[in-house]
Amino acid sequence: MTAAITLRPLTDADIEAHNAGEDDEVIRWLSGRASTVESTRRHIATLAANAEAIHRKRGWGIWWDERLAGYIDADPESTEVPAPGDVNIAYSVHPWARRQGVASAAVQAVCRRLEDEHVGRRTIIRADRRNAASIAVALHCSFAPVGEAPSPEERDENGRPVVYRVFARDLNG
Repeated sequence: MTAAITLRPLTDADIEAHNAGEDDEVIRWLSGRASTVESTRRHIATLAANAEAIHRKRGWGIWWDERLAGYIDADPESTEVPAPGDVNIAYSVHPWARRQGVASAAVQAVCRRLEDEHVGRRTIIRADRRNAASIAVALHCSFAPVGEAPSPEERDENGRPVVYRVFARDLNG
């Protein structure tokens, strides 16, 4: 199933719904810590400042069924991508909207946007190798595995470096 979603920039009016969508999975796989009203407000302000500069990190709320269902961003300046011209994509989906095609639809929409705007030569998804859901999204969206990358800072529950699987998809723009 592919959800019919809409992407739009988050505003301060979305802070409560955005933060309410965080659960242990979002914290574990994406942010590493729970958001606060102030941290979310700062993040939204940064994204708003970047909105006009298409070659900076931009993010959008994922709207499905007239509700905020998650978040996605595209970062052409990421230092965590394998090569120049790569654009890192990161996303999260609120618990109520998971496993219904929301993440895949959002990734496809962001890839189309990047192609239309001629941003980057390929998109990258980095997923903790224990995160089966994100790996499935990457594969469903025609991203190819290109390797693994251990994190120099992040550690798993056993004190070992977190290892990310890296997936890439060429942009046609």
